[in-house]
Amino acid sequence: MDILSDLINGIGNAVSPANLLLLCAGVFLGMVVGVMPGLGPSAGIAILLPLTFGLDPTGAIVMLAAVYYGAMYGGTITSVLINTPGESATVASTFDGYPLARQGRAGPALVMAAIASFVAGTVGTLLLTLAAPVTAAVATSFGPPELFLVVMAGLLMLIVIVGKNRLLGAISALLGFALATVGIDIGGGEQRYTFGSAQLINGIDFIPVAIGLFGVGEVLWALYNGGHLERLQYIGVRAGGGRYWPTARDWAESRWAMVRGSLLGFFVGVAPGAGATVASVMSYSVEKSVAKKPEKFGKGAMPGLVGPEAANNAATSGAMVPLLTLGLPGSAATAVLLGGFLMWGLQPGPQLMDQNPDFAWGLIASMYLGNAILLVLNVFCIPAFASVARVPFRVLAPIIIVLCVLGTYTVNGSIIEVGIMLGCGVLGFFMRRFGFVPAATVVALVLGPLAEETLRQTLIISRGSFTIFLHRPASLLLVCVVALLCLLPLISAAIRRRRAQLRAERPVETDPSKTNEIEV
Repeated sequence: MDILSDLINGIGNAVSPANLLLLCAGVFLGMVVGVMPGLGPSAGIAILLPLTFGLDPTGAIVMLAAVYYGAMYGGTITSVLINTPGESATVASTFDGYPLARQGRAGPALVMAAIASFVAGTVGTLLLTLAAPVTAAVATSFGPPELFLVVMAGLLMLIVIVGKNRLLGAISALLGFALATVGIDIGGGEQRYTFGSAQLINGIDFIPVAIGLFGVGEVLWALYNGGHLERLQYIGVRAGGGRYWPTARDWAESRWAMVRGSLLGFFVGVAPGAGATVASVMSYSVEKSVAKKPEKFGKGAMPGLVGPEAANNAATSGAMVPLLTLGLPGSAATAVLLGGFLMWGLQPGPQLMDQNPDFAWGLIASMYLGNAILLVLNVFCIPAFASVARVPFRVLAPIIIVLCVLGTYTVNGSIIEVGIMLGCGVLGFFMRRFGFVPAATVVALVLGPLAEETLRQTLIISRGSFTIFLHRPASLLLVCVVALLCLLPLISAAIRRRRAQLRAERPVETDPSKTNEIEV
């Protein structure tokens, strides 16, 4: 009953005129961000974050969270119509979405994707409603050793699962930790790496770093790949008419794909570092493996679109569980959201739901409403949003750069931070170019102060002994998780070598028809 009463109070908070207006603005902007190839939720949140200054904290986070899950809806439009994912989580949607559009079924494909996203978003939010209080109750027993290990486990999971090159991923995280050391030493009070600049005494703010890495960096990367020269083959879609709506066969083929994708996406999203991209690819593999006719996948199978769409939207709800209850972002987008929390003086973690229940439950309640609004927008306004996909990137690129500069400057009115943002933009480009992981850098930058503080507290409690991590049951369990994550690359490599060895030892099958031939 406590959960139900808290949720009802949250709904009352979310439907206030101001918050409802911000929610609508967030889902609309999220759709636009998702439709623009080369951006994505992390870049969209980072660029729009300065616009929320002066707002109520609940309304601001409700708006930014709506941008987060709204971008998942919008990214599907370009995946289906122009075979270009709006962001990485909708890559799997191109596998069967674009072939369906080539068959003249763009309308049914987009409608089914919107319904799958709504179902998954609602299921994910329902599971978030049930899981968040339980997780927060467990996490209240965590002390500094456990919090430090949770941060380490989250970063390791991000590096191991997301990064293609784990060494480069670790270097990316260390770069984020290095940036987090700039400012005042929390132990002794001395200045560190400020170079005599008064504007660096408080450290390097995450906003210019996030805007640079995900805003300017993504634009430079898109330009490097010829985004300004592309001539997109756009497939139109028109509302109305029988070919716009899904058939009964589409519903019959896809109903269980929605269920499987929703559950898989949520639980994958809960794991820090996995995220919507991993969830959508896993869902596509699952749907292909259980399909009666797997040969249709890649040629326009509706479950091949519905499953990944359900998974990536449910994963956004799952990612909110560790963010709200542990203060642990598992992706670049949730890292920027965490920065927004801290900017308004809100510390996500075990105490958030007890100390700020109106905020926490208002955010959760807004996700139910946001998914309903997004369903209406997607089903009836797809042609309007699809027209955004036809705007040439050579027009969008300078607009995005200007917004990045203005957004960074409006935060503190600092030219130094604008320079940091532009420098991080160039850094973000080279990180993408050489296989580094910008998401690990931002997550480490946001979590760096927490990791340093909890490690110092742990060593003070234990008088400098690291054996404290082995003497507490919860921390010992987390040590085992960290050790498993460190060994996971070695285990997976051993499994691959064993499989290759078995394939090499397997006898070559011969064609019986040829062995029975008589040589003349």
